[in-house]
Parts: sequence; structure tokens; C-alpha cells
Amino acid sequence: MALPPESKKVFFENLSGAGKAIAVLTSGGDAQGMNAAVRAVVRMGIYVGAKVYFIREGYQGMVDGGDDNIKEATWESVSSMLQVGGTVIGSARCKEFRSHEGRLKAAHNLVQRGITNLCVIGGDGSLTGANLFREEWSGLLAELLGQGLIDAEAVQMYDALHIVGMVGSIDNDFCGTDMTIGTDSALHRIIEVVDAIMTTAQSHQRTFVLEVMGRHCGYLALVSALACGADWVLIPEMPPEDGWEDKMCQKLSATRSRGTRLNIIIVAEGAIDKHGNPITSSIVKDLVVKCLGFDTRVTILGHVQRGGTPSAFDRILASRMGVEAVLALLETTANTPACVVSLSGNQSVRLPLMECVQMTQEVQKAMDEKKFEEAVKLRGRSFENNLKTYKLLAHNKPSSEIVSTGFNVAVLNVGAPAAGMNAAVRSAVRVGISEGHRMFAVSDGFEGFSKGQIKEIKWSDVGGWTGQGGSLLGTKRTLPAKHADKIAEQIQAHNINALLIIGGFEAFLSLLELLDLRGKYVELCLPMVMVPATVSNNVPGSDLSIGADTALNAITSTCDRIKQSASGTKRRVFIIETMGGYCGYLASVGGLAAGADAAYIFEEPFDIRDLQANVEHLTEKMKTSIQRGLVLRNENSNENYTTDFIYQLYSEEGKGVFDCRKNVLGHMQQGGAPSPFDRNFGTKISAKAMQWISKKLQETYRHGRVFANTEDSCCLLGMRRRALVFQPVLQLKPETDFVHRIPKEQWWLKLRPLMKILAKYKTSYDVSDAGQLEHVVRNLREPRESDGAATVTV
Repeated sequence: MALPPESKKVFFENLSGAGKAIAVLTSGGDAQGMNAAVRAVVRMGIYVGAKVYFIREGYQGMVDGGDDNIKEATWESVSSMLQVGGTVIGSARCKEFRSHEGRLKAAHNLVQRGITNLCVIGGDGSLTGANLFREEWSGLLAELLGQGLIDAEAVQMYDALHIVGMVGSIDNDFCGTDMTIGTDSALHRIIEVVDAIMTTAQSHQRTFVLEVMGRHCGYLALVSALACGADWVLIPEMPPEDGWEDKMCQKLSATRSRGTRLNIIIVAEGAIDKHGNPITSSIVKDLVVKCLGFDTRVTILGHVQRGGTPSAFDRILASRMGVEAVLALLETTANTPACVVSLSGNQSVRLPLMECVQMTQEVQKAMDEKKFEEAVKLRGRSFENNLKTYKLLAHNKPSSEIVSTGFNVAVLNVGAPAAGMNAAVRSAVRVGISEGHRMFAVSDGFEGFSKGQIKEIKWSDVGGWTGQGGSLLGTKRTLPAKHADKIAEQIQAHNINALLIIGGFEAFLSLLELLDLRGKYVELCLPMVMVPATVSNNVPGSDLSIGADTALNAITSTCDRIKQSASGTKRRVFIIETMGGYCGYLASVGGLAAGADAAYIFEEPFDIRDLQANVEHLTEKMKTSIQRGLVLRNENSNENYTTDFIYQLYSEEGKGVFDCRKNVLGHMQQGGAPSPFDRNFGTKISAKAMQWISKKLQETYRHGRVFANTEDSCCLLGMRRRALVFQPVLQLKPETDFVHRIPKEQWWLKLRPLMKILAKYKTSYDVSDAGQLEHVVRNLREPRESDGAATVTV
């Protein structure tokens, strides 16, 4: 596994779990992805030598005790649960645990089995209860000793209870983490419904009012509104101003007058007005019918949002958090505070549990006191950014309020199509218009640019683009150098002052070529920025690319179906080929999400001995436990060990134990409607890029023209760990393997051992990048102009 040369390797072999007992429970409301977290805790715990127990039915099972409720887990007991929604070990709200007597019973049941490490998956109530249990632990043991239920040796041996939490909640209402387990899957359910409703609404020119979950938190409503381009959204953290009824109806009427045949309004179930009065979906419907006479329908999604199979994002998030939780328990001491495993940007972090709980409670307190701006800030930078972006894109300012800058900005797609490109274009166009620029759309990339396929694009032209797959502008892989003369002419003819390029590795190469050509063509001395969009996720300078999440979901759902096709039959192994060029991101991360036994990639060379060892390992597993195996292969992982070769090898060596089938997923990974993550990521990163362009245009405008020839005026906007960062493309050249079109260092390679561990391979897992205990940062100051880019997560 490739590691940065300066990285200090620290392997978890030094963190033995021998002699330790870990129990995992799910509590409160269920959420998709909880099973993936349970699976990761069980397998990582067993892997490091600990005993792992299920506690069924949450705290109720802990209080009731018995072998049925507190049961030792085996490796096989968590097989085939990765793709299952809800929680297979059950969840229940337990009144008895809230009493001292109930916690005393729970302590006795744990001590009887030697359990002093708890991994709790739930919401803030469940985690608060766990922390109280931990604080009372020594007193509870003393009571049990006094009652003669345990002896002094047990008190000494089990003197401290260690708690690590993972937040499982579809509402994403827990402060300290950008995403909770289940949120992304709930967004998938909402967006699937919205996309379906839009077709029928368009047919009948209807208005639909959708009510989504979120009694105290408007995250689902806000992000789904951002992801589908809703006309209006109502959330508890942002009650509308007095007179909102007239403003909403004016907006809906204006949208219809531009030729749109439908309206979408999204209402969180806890939506209120400035005075604390509830705003229900039926109130909104009656208002629209009364004021506008529009044919209006209400759809209440309800528990549909909790159901269904978890998304790829939730499976990966839960797997990473589960492993991180076990590492945290192994490292804990008697003085370590209870912590919660969180996500910041693309980075796992550990935060003190009660700091997060207290801030979550402060949000509700601020809302009760009608301090709504403070509540939004307390929700965190991610929530605040979502809200700002929605406000920027949803409502077109009257032309009288927009001050024209006189600048023309061109937007184009370059490279292969990727789901989410259209959301990025829509965002760029609307932010650009809001900032006073004239926006121009270029069809068919640089080839279309050279032919003059350039036209001005208006606010209403990009309506409904967020849910469209592919590239509505058209995209080509053609690089600009061979058309430089004509491109320069077109820039001059249309007076283009800045370029926003949305695309993959070809877009990166294009920027490098344009930068080199500045010395020859003064027309190219203008601000240029690239937003990464490719299913391969192979663009240097960015951990994530628009389109990769949609491709991962396509791979994951297809693998689920393929594995299910063998259900009830004899033992079978599937060999699946994924896209990605020489980049193994889709194969590796898709393998982690789908529960693969192996994933062959170019970045991790393999030979016939490795293939043979994998076959033997799978054969052994097939004999003892599993019925279905899954092997992924990146399309360019090895020129000799092709998909056919691996299929034939597994077929021959597995004779008598399992049979084989192969599937090449092909371009289905590029197609389909974009996932909620890609819609949001594309929307927010593109808005950020346009704001950078506006700033650069002001900086480089001198003597009646724009002139930008410094290297920092030609940038790539990428996500690096926790933040969006603008990086001059020239500085990214040393980080790039141009022959294989991949970055020299890739963060996701550190996830590969995790996949192998969960597939029962013996391997080393580098924990030098594991989460360290940090403190919750309060987001109550005004952002400064010099601040780094904000974290982008859905």
C-alpha cells in the first residue's frame, strides 16, 4: 500500500484487544447503515483478539440480560447484513434504563460477562445515557458488591467502563459531525420520490408540497431542496419573515410565468414561523390553492425515509466509523472521556461526547429562545454553507438589485460525462448572474469552443438541471492546444473574461495547456478555474470528484443484486469489472461498500501468487461459512491478469467448492440520475468556484481590461481532507502521474486494508492517520475574507 514518504507508520498490531470484551448496541430510532457499523465493530474487534457481544434491543436488552439479549458475536453472524437497512440486532427506547435501578441491573449483566467496553450507535439521547452510565459505573459496582451480587475481585477487574459513540440518525441533528449514519440514505429516499413526483407534476402542471422528517432539525429538507432545486423550503432553523405567504406565492407565480410546468415546496415536519407557530404541509397547500388557484397535492414521506438499503456513502462511513470506534476503545484509559467518532470533511475525528451533546442541546435552546441565526451557526459550518448556497440559488434577484460588472464568464464541460455536472453548471450560472456577470454556455467542450458554439445562458435556462444525468451542455475529450488559434478568436469575439471548466483529467490537462499558451495568446490571460467531475476520481488535487458517488452507488446496488441472484443456490463467486482507467478508487471503495473479498487495482501490484492466495482464502471461507463471494477488478489493473484470466483461474481452482460468474459493469457506472451527494457537492463546489472568479476578475481588471498571467490565476478547486482548497495547476504537476493519469498519492489507499480486514485477511492497518481526540469548534464568529474554504459535505 502506497504511503506518503513522511508518513509515520503506526500499525494496530501494537494495540491488542486480547482479554478485552466489547459490546455493541443500537439504540433509539433506526437508521440505514447501522448494520454496516455493527459488522465493522464485530469483525475489527474479533480481528484484534477481543470478545465481541451483541446487545439486542438496545438498552432494554442490557437491562433484561440473558443469553438471548447479550450474545457473543462470531465472524459469520454479521455476514450478509451490510446491504440490509435498519438494525438487525434491534433497537428500543427503554424507560427502565433511565432509572438508577435499571442501570444497576445493566451493570450487573455486563460485569457477569466481563464487558467494560461499550460501542453505542444512536442519537444524542442514547449517547447521553451511555455517558451517565459510565459516570455512575464505580458507584454501581459498589452497590452490586454491597448486595453480594459480585465480589471484590470483579470490582477491581472491571473498575472502569469505556464508551465510544457513533451517531446513527437520519436527521443529521448531532453537532460535531458533518454527517451521521443514515442521513445520506434518507436523502436518497427523498430524492427518489421527488424525481418521480416531478414527472407527474409536469404532466398536470401541479404544485407538490413534500413533508420530510426533521422535527427539530431541517437538514433533510434543506439539502433535498438544494439537491432537487425546490422552489421553496421551510425548516425550523430558518423561520420565514412575516409576510412569507405573499413572497412564496409571488415566487411560485414567477416560476410558472417563465414556462415552468411544476412547483416543488419542501417542508420539514418541525417547520415554524417567527412566532413559533407550526407551518404544516396542509397549511402550505391551502395557501397555494387559495392565493394562486394552482392544482396542489401533498405527499408526506414518513417512515419511507428510514427504510430501504443503505447508500454506498453510509456503508463506507459506518465501516470507517466502526473500525475507528474499536481503535478508540483499544487506546482508551481510565481517564479518557467518552468520545464520539465523527466525520469532518473527508477525515475521521474523535470528539468528547458530552461537548457534542451540550452543543446539540444549545441549538434547541437557541431555537426555543428564537435566536435562529445562532442556532444555524451552532449546527456547524456545513449546515450554514448549505443554507447560504440555497438562498443564493433559489431566488433570482430583481434586475434592479443586480449591479452589472460588465464581465462575461464562460462555462464548459471537458472529458467524459459524469452525473452531477449539470448541477454544477446550474450553480455556476445562477451564482454568476447573481454577482452581476453575463454567463455563457459552451457546447461540446473545447471542440465546440473553437467552432463558436457559445451562447448566453439565463437563470431560467438551467431550471430543473440538478436531477439530470450526463452533460446537457455536451462534453468532449478534445484538448485546447490544437485549436488554440480559434479558441483565442472566440474569446475575443465574445469578450470572455473568465473560464470555468467542469471535467476530469482532460480538464486538468486543458488548464495546463492554456497556461502554457498564455505567452503566445494574450486572450488566454484571464482567470481560469477547474471543478473536478469524473466517475474515476483520478484528478490530482482533490480527494473527491463530482460523479464518483453516483458511480459507487451504481456499483454497490448492482453487486447487491448480483449476489442476491445466487441466493439459495450452490456456492458462487462473482468477478466484477469496474471502470476507472488506471485509478482503483471505484474498485476499492466499491468493494468496501459491497463487502467484496478482494479488489485488484493498478496502484497495488499483484502477481499469480497473490491470486492463488486469494483463491485459497475464498475456498476456505466457502467451505466453512459464506455462500457467495465477490471479487472486483479495476479495468486497467494489470494487462496480463485480465478479467477473463481471473475468472478462468477462480473457476478452475474453485472446482468442487464453488462455481464462478463474471460481469463487466461498463457505462452503467456513468449513467443515471446523480446521487444527492453529487448534486450537492457539484452545487456547492461550483458556487465556490464562481465566487473565486468574481474576486479574481476584480483583482485583475486594470486599464479597461482583464489581464491575469500569474500561476495563481489558473487553479483547480479540490477537496483536501477537511476543506475546499484552490490550488494553482502548475503546483499540482509534481503530484501527478501523467502516464497513468492518476495522482501519485491517493488517500483512499489507506481504506484498502480495512476492506481486507473485514474480509478476514491478515494485514497491517496504518493508524497514523486515525482520529485524535479534538474539541468541538464553535462556529459563532463571522467568517473573514481570508478564511480557508469551508468544508463540503452533503
